[in-house]
Amino acid sequence: MPIFGIGLHIIVAIFFAIHAIRSGRELYWLLILFMFPLLGSVVYFFAIFLPDFKSTYKVQKGLYKAANVAVNAIDPGRELREAKAAFDFTPTAQNQWRYADALLAANKVAEAVEQFELCLKGPFANDLEIQFAAANAQLRFNQPDKAMQLLLAIRNVNPNFRTEAVTLLLANIHAGQGNTQEAKQEFEQAVARFGSVEARAEYAIFSANNGDMNTAQHLYAELAQLKKHWNSNSRSLYSPLMYRLEQALQVDGKAG
Repeated sequence: MPIFGIGLHIIVAIFFAIHAIRSGRELYWLLILFMFPLLGSVVYFFAIFLPDFKSTYKVQKGLYKAANVAVNAIDPGRELREAKAAFDFTPTAQNQWRYADALLAANKVAEAVEQFELCLKGPFANDLEIQFAAANAQLRFNQPDKAMQLLLAIRNVNPNFRTEAVTLLLANIHAGQGNTQEAKQEFEQAVARFGSVEARAEYAIFSANNGDMNTAQHLYAELAQLKKHWNSNSRSLYSPLMYRLEQALQVDGKAG
């Protein structure tokens, strides 16, 4: 369809050419775009433009979340209101992602799951961050099978994506489903590879709940030694996790 005497495919090629110049892309992209305007635009869209768009949005999204922590402490409903307004006004994929995140943060889990499922059918369907967020939403919605399916898909596509978080989530799902051996393998992998406070504490809780008190006590002793070197921020951060562990072990956590 011509616009001002110029074919639409030429206008699209010009748009991508401007993007290529501004983003410092190689000059051969200009040749591809103008020698083969239709096919070149399609190739450029999937090879350059869409990955750039997603990457830029992730950075902006991360900065936006960080900037809103203080604001949300004062007005907890602000992000949800703004995210919904943005999505209602411009129902783009990125606004839908933001809205889904805001719903989950506001504990509107069922609505968040619905929005994440729609996100997984859109242009960001293969985005691992969205799949990970959707898995968390499904788990909170008491849909562990769907959460596991998403997490296993993530691991299959990129085993290095949020490896510890994915491993611990899978371990807890297996534990909740009574798959004790599979859960133990995931927990052991997390502790061996990362050795973090969260990995050790979650494995200790699992062990205590399944009667393996030797493992639970051993991990608790390691954490007790680490706790001596924590500052006030670390103590506050890990307090809920340590409380769960002490409850599982039925110990008094006031000391130390």
